[in-house]
Amino acid sequence: MPELGIPTMGLVVLVGVSGSGKSTFARQHFKPTEVVSSDFCRGLVADDENDQSATPDAFDVLHYIVGTRLRRGLLTVVDATNVQQTARASLVRLAKSHDVMVDAIVLDVPERVAVDRNAARPDRAFGRHVVTRQHRDLKRSLGRLRKEGFRRVHVLRGVDEVAAATIVRERSWNDRRDVTGPFDLIGDVHGCVSELRSLLTELGWRLEYDDAGVAVGATHPEGRQAVFVGDLVDRGPDTPGVLRLVMGMVAAGTALCVSGNHEAKLVRALKGANVKVSHGLAESLEQLAAQPDDLRARALAFMDGLISHYVLDGGRLVVAHAGLKEAYHGRASGRVRSFALYGDTTGETDEYGLPVRYPWAKEYRGEAMVVYGHTPVPTAEWVNNTICLDTGVVFGGALTALRYPEREIVAVPAEQQWYEPARPLAPATDEREPSVLAIDDVAGTRWIESPHAGKVKIPEENAAAALEVMSRFAVDPRWLVHLPPTMSPVATSSLDGFLEHPAEAFEEYAGWGVTHVVCEEKHMGSRAIAVLARDAGVAERRFGVADGTTGAVYTRTGRPFFADTAELVDRLRAAAAPLFASLDTDWLALDCELLPWSAKALDLIRSQYAAVGAAAREVLPEAAAVLAQAGARGVDVAALADRVERRRVNAAAFRDAYASYCRPTEGLDGVTVAPFQVLAAEGRALAHTEPHPWHLAALARMEGGLVTPTRHRLVDLSSAAEREAAIRWWLELTASGGEGMVVKPAHLVEGRVQPGLKVRGREYLRIIYGPDYTDSLDVLRQRHLGRKRQLALREHGLGLDALDAFVGNEPLWKVHQAVFAVLALESEPVDPRL
Repeated sequence: MPELGIPTMGLVVLVGVSGSGKSTFARQHFKPTEVVSSDFCRGLVADDENDQSATPDAFDVLHYIVGTRLRRGLLTVVDATNVQQTARASLVRLAKSHDVMVDAIVLDVPERVAVDRNAARPDRAFGRHVVTRQHRDLKRSLGRLRKEGFRRVHVLRGVDEVAAATIVRERSWNDRRDVTGPFDLIGDVHGCVSELRSLLTELGWRLEYDDAGVAVGATHPEGRQAVFVGDLVDRGPDTPGVLRLVMGMVAAGTALCVSGNHEAKLVRALKGANVKVSHGLAESLEQLAAQPDDLRARALAFMDGLISHYVLDGGRLVVAHAGLKEAYHGRASGRVRSFALYGDTTGETDEYGLPVRYPWAKEYRGEAMVVYGHTPVPTAEWVNNTICLDTGVVFGGALTALRYPEREIVAVPAEQQWYEPARPLAPATDEREPSVLAIDDVAGTRWIESPHAGKVKIPEENAAAALEVMSRFAVDPRWLVHLPPTMSPVATSSLDGFLEHPAEAFEEYAGWGVTHVVCEEKHMGSRAIAVLARDAGVAERRFGVADGTTGAVYTRTGRPFFADTAELVDRLRAAAAPLFASLDTDWLALDCELLPWSAKALDLIRSQYAAVGAAAREVLPEAAAVLAQAGARGVDVAALADRVERRRVNAAAFRDAYASYCRPTEGLDGVTVAPFQVLAAEGRALAHTEPHPWHLAALARMEGGLVTPTRHRLVDLSSAAEREAAIRWWLELTASGGEGMVVKPAHLVEGRVQPGLKVRGREYLRIIYGPDYTDSLDVLRQRHLGRKRQLALREHGLGLDALDAFVGNEPLWKVHQAVFAVLALESEPVDPRL
């Protein structure tokens, strides 16, 4: 029974005359979506699968579909005759352009069988001569198929072999997604065997020695696996010693190793190729020449068998000597191997005669972590979820390892400088400067796969509006790790005189399975996010901000509250000192309200609210006086006079409502901050790992006159008495000028439960809906909250994504995609062409 091994990701080209059974074979062995048929494509463009005049257009469509699938990493099978070399060549080129392997499966059945099968099909009107010509082309091709670029050519001879064949899908050698670690990834060793032994010992490995006292293997008591990023050889004092140790570990299954460019060159030299003996190759050749023939043979076989890169841990980790851009992950071609071994160069050389490398890591946007070496740097650096572990041990630097998934860096210093570097060991800032925010990360319509919000669409029109704000007005983006979500109002109340009431909030949460809620005073101020570093050193280390600033306080749209918030940041840091200590953290992100409302919104109050109040105060008494005169003359204006009087009373209440949130401020004098949630601290995204009572208790530790506490109370929803007491508290708050309260689950919840419901007081709602809104409650009660609630859930989830990404040391662009998405969802759409 023929067993055909084909690539799991790649292209399979079926080759056979019309009537050889290709379509039947494809149906038996592949999913319908994996097969792209020339007949099907002919039908797409001509409504007739047998219209040969449509063949050129049909193959244009076929190549487009095949190319798209290969780009997306999907196995694709081409069902066409493919008996001519030109047809096959175009498919081989297509596969190679997408860096995937291509196999051919030839169905070589007797000509008579194919003729009879075609004769039995009424849709096949062509004569026997067509099959004869195809059969002749096939026979001419069989001898040269293997030279056309196919990885393998599987030839099935006769009907019985075709029927008996089975398909086995083979992973590529670099696909080790099933190997999940944990790993100790080790940078370029370059013959420094003593430092390698020291590093392995530091990492907890137990070295194994032969009778001569030479290290020939190592195991880890916790079952960890080592992964070497290549360049084991050249320059250093003991290339054979390094090879013995690493070969022993690989043979025992305790290590993996990818090829470096130095191994590739050493292999060519050992095979007798004419290579330039430079960059430490002479040392390796000399050291290996003094070793037994058996070791040299094993070392050559080992190095010659090293592959270009590994994809590990379900695709979450990629290891390549010089790094690898996302489009090449898991692929196999000459250019993929070249990139993995040498990197991507500009074609220029620097002042030291070394190639100038293209900064691929700066533009990397992949989900997988990429670990590499090749270009020595003073210390291992994270750039967009990539890290270089070559810290120049052979040049007197250090040998560095990365513990995965812990992301812990471990290094041991070089015992001495073993080799003079061609250029000074200095950071290549032009290559490794972390990117901040690129327009391609956020522009256009985007679908975001959010761990906390599901699949979220960001329309292009909203993105354009958000981009205007983000690019022109926002704070330094390195501080912009979170934007607050919108919050839904409570369900509309049916109680007389109320649009919103706590009773509805309690009923809704009880219906969602929440047993306890916390009712927090809703401060009437401006929503503020405060990001605080303990000192300038922390700001530089954790946020990459080296200008001396130690934090930022910004609005819900990312704008700074004041032209200079340095003093506010300093005072907040001082107030938060007990919180820094209790949480054992060097930085904090807090969700707050900045009070009073007038401190930020004074221009808005003057132009929008005060204008209405002033006009009503002047006009309505005059109108009432005129109506009184008319009534005295016997004109029936009683109803109109009553309406004007109600409007005058409402207008006065409206002015009192907004005026209660205004107070004089001078600089920070009169300004306070009311924190109500600790969003994150070092290593912890506390916004979704701790319940709200914990947050309020933690924030109560903050000190000083700058801080306004958030009054609150806990309510057991099964207790009618506690519900009633909370309602009375809300009535007292709102009667004394308070905005209202926010009701939140008191314990951590899962599912599509609103993170908070705002319950605003009667008088505050005049600011929102207008002075006379109480006369229109029947209309307002018809408001629909569905869209608002969906928006609240999506934005809340995206906000948590941003915090998780920052806490998890994800690249800043990934943090910003979530932050930007919140702003875009809150933005009014605009024409993106403007």
